[in-house]
Parts: sequence; C-alpha cells; structure tokens
Amino acid sequence: MPNTKLRRLVATSIAVTLGGTALAACGSSDDKSSSESGPASLTYWSWTPGMDKVADLWNKGPGKQQKITVTVKKQASGDTLVTKILTAHKAKKAPDLVQAEYQALPTLVSNDALADIAGESKDAKSKFADGVWQQTTLGSDSVYAIPQDIGPMMFYYRQDLFKKYGLTVPTTWEQFAETARALKKKAPDKDLTTFSANDSGLFAGLAQQAGAKWWTSSGDKWKVGIDDAASEKVANFWGGLVKEGAIDNQPMYTPSWNKALNTGKQIAWVSAVWAPGTLTTAAPDTKGKWAMAPLPQWDGSTDVTGSWGGSSTAVTTDSQHKAAAAKFATWLNTDPQAVAALAKEGGIYPAATTAQTSDAFSQPPAFFSNQPDFYTKASEIAKTTAPSAWGPNVNVAYTTFNDAFGAAAKNKSDFTAALKKMQDDTVADLKKQGFGVAQ
Repeated sequence: MPNTKLRRLVATSIAVTLGGTALAACGSSDDKSSSESGPASLTYWSWTPGMDKVADLWNKGPGKQQKITVTVKKQASGDTLVTKILTAHKAKKAPDLVQAEYQALPTLVSNDALADIAGESKDAKSKFADGVWQQTTLGSDSVYAIPQDIGPMMFYYRQDLFKKYGLTVPTTWEQFAETARALKKKAPDKDLTTFSANDSGLFAGLAQQAGAKWWTSSGDKWKVGIDDAASEKVANFWGGLVKEGAIDNQPMYTPSWNKALNTGKQIAWVSAVWAPGTLTTAAPDTKGKWAMAPLPQWDGSTDVTGSWGGSSTAVTTDSQHKAAAAKFATWLNTDPQAVAALAKEGGIYPAATTAQTSDAFSQPPAFFSNQPDFYTKASEIAKTTAPSAWGPNVNVAYTTFNDAFGAAAKNKSDFTAALKKMQDDTVADLKKQGFGVAQ
C-alpha cells in the first residue's frame, strides 16, 4: 500500500497510553541541530552487545569523512524498548536511530515514530532476500528500517541418536509426525521434541512458513487472520501430536527442558539459526552431536522457511538528521566491515545475503564443529524466508498465545480453540484502540 494510505490506516488509532514514565533520560534531540547540513551527532538506541565498538568503526571511518558521529546508548529489548521509544516520541525526544524487532515496526509506524527512508535507502534493497526486506516496508512503497539480523528457522537433531534408533531426517511435516511416533515405539521414554507455549515467536514462524498472514490491510482497515486456514493447519498438527502423546508438551528454557536436551530425552528441536548459542548453554554435554537441516515442508515440492526473531535499524521522525541517520543505518547493515564486526561483537546472524557467506561465517559454530557447512546451509535456507505480516498489536496476540496455548498444551486440549481466542482478543484490542477492523 502507498505510504499515505498506510499513514491514514494507522492514524485511526487513538494515542497509546504510556502512563507516567519519566522522560528525563529519554531522547537526544536537545543536542541536535535543526538542519540536515553540517556536522551531525546521532544517538542510537540498541540492545546488541558490542554495538558501541561497531559504531566506533563508523566514527573513525565513513562517519569522520562525512562529519556524522554516532553514540550508542544500550537499552533493554522487546516491549520495554518499544514503550520507551513511544514515551520519548510523545515528548519529541526520541533518539535518531533505534533497533526494532520486525514485529514492532507496525506499532512504531502507527504512532508516527518512524521515518520513511525509502529515498535514502533505495540501493539497500538488493542486499536482502525479498521476504526479509518486506518486513521493513509493511507491504508498502515506504521503507521504515534497514534489516539488521534475522532468524530463519531450521530443524536441529541429534545425529547419533537418529542413527541409533534408525530414524530418517524428515523433509515434510507428515514425515516429522511419523518420526515422532516411530521414536516413541522404539524408546517410549524419549521424545522427538516438545511443543512449547512460552515463546509465541516459534508458533508465529511456523504459521508464517505455512502461508499465514496474521495482519493485512483492507481499504482503510486492518484485517486479522490469526485463525486463517494456514494457522489452523499448524495448530491442528501440533495439537494432534501433543494429544496423542507423540511429542512432549513442556515449555522451553526451563531446567527440565535443558536436562531433556542434555541427556538425550529430547532428540530434536525446531528452532532458528541462533540455536547453537542456546544449545551451548542448555545441553553442554552434547557438543558435536547435533546437526542442522532445513525445516520440514508442508509441500514436498517447495522450499520455504519461517522466521523466529530478528531486528532492524530504524530512523525516527524526531531526528533532525534523517539523511545522515539513514546513511549510518545502511552502512551498519550492508558494509562488509560493519557486518563482520556485528557478527563478532554482537553474535548476530546478518540479514544481508552477501554477509552470510563472508569470512565471518567461514567456520561453523563451535558447538557444530561436526558440520562444516553449517553456515553455507543456513544461508541457502535464509533465502527461502516467507514474507511475514505484522500488525500494530502483536503484543496482545502474543500474550494471549502464551495463556491460551499454554493451557491447551498442558491439558492436551483443542489448539484450534486457543487459536480462536488469539483471534478474538486481537480483534477486540484493535477496536478498543480505535482502529478500523475489516470482518
């Protein structure tokens, strides 16, 4: 949709209630000049480790030549940062640049907190896979951020235990279910994996892979499709496996889950490219025993994956140096030296396709030293990332997921009913905020 339509669509929202959050420490507009010409001092809010070291490369190189200095201010991530940005923007004191998760972009755009940098970033599009770039445009001709890191989803499995139990790595979800059942017959005390309801991003990525579009626009209204056919297919699939006991139903990131991974009670995990870091901590005794493969497919003739996590670099509407900020955001996420530093200092998996095959990723993660082609395969999978469709109240949908699917997984009850609850709560919240909602 064109930018004017998107602005009109999101402008129907009433103001976000931000409470009495203090503004004293927010924003950097006091030290900004009111003109694009001349030196520019920019402030960047980011949670990525080592981002200040990456910014120093800019300040000593391209930034020094262009008289553009960037100061990084470390922030919390997630909803905490979104609220802080909106609070600062309400007082016209937002920083020049912010790191924003992809699903947060519609919320920030709907509050007119992010600038359209399409004119300043026209050369960046070719650096990213279409499905990744689309997340920063919200399906419009505008560009609200430059992709920074991504989380293409993959299938992780214990090579040694798959061999021991005579299991074949599944390439379709039907084969995945058959593998789970086969393992249960051969080793009743083990599970292929678990369905976890404490991280909504996992289910969102699986639905995305199946073709779900949870938020789209219809005229000047939002259309919510969380309970669409693709999402129902995913919910029924996982709910069925949980109900029959073919897989576990415990949440991830708990001591019990860690133990299951570390002892081989759980022998596979549907995750994303960042999984090696988690496994290093959760299952240290299994180093060198895992392998990564593409996510199973719904249609054996296609290759598509979902996305779980990832963020972008955006320019705020409060910045007095939009063009300068856009230059830094583009450099940060496309320049080979910058992206290599991001990988080294921040441990990110870059969104830029050329960076994914750079020297920074010539060796596999230490935990996967047995799979030399780990990053080569990851790069190929990343290119198949499906487009996503986020809306202005992702936080409400995710909160309802945790509650409704958490209960359904625990009780082994109907996942479709939980999905309908997500749909209803999300629609109700949009209406409460003042958005137009298409039926």
